[in-house]
Amino acid sequence: MTEKTILIVDYDKNSLESLVNLFSPYKLKILTATDGMAAYEIYKTESPNLVILEAMLPKLHGFDLTQKIYEETKGSIPVVIVTGLYKGPQYKKEAIRSFGAADYFEKPFDKTKFVSTVMNLLQDEMDIHEELPDPDSVLSMLSEIEKENL
Repeated sequence: MTEKTILIVDYDKNSLESLVNLFSPYKLKILTATDGMAAYEIYKTESPNLVILEAMLPKLHGFDLTQKIYEETKGSIPVVIVTGLYKGPQYKKEAIRSFGAADYFEKPFDKTKFVSTVMNLLQDEMDIHEELPDPDSVLSMLSEIEKENL
């Protein structure tokens, strides 16, 4: 498995450090940002495999950033929202349904479940890309089938 890159975004330095520490034991490249605009710039230049972000971010709100990433990648880059502010099932539903979040955790959260969810999303993302055949080989195969049927 190739090294995965995750982008972790939180305005609170302690929360950011805690999130980074959760994933430092894994073979992951970890990028960080403390505001939504910086995170968006890093996302565009680095193309992380997954984004973890706080909903409440300065310069570009976490929900808006989630929606931008979801729309630009057609959902191929999972975004996991963690928040201490937006609590309740209505926010989770809105984040997933309206903004395209892959999952939603309220602080404080179960660290084992959180890490497991993120690692599963990373594996699912990898599986999707591994299962897709090369477009040229598909066209070649279709061309061969077409010739056989003539």
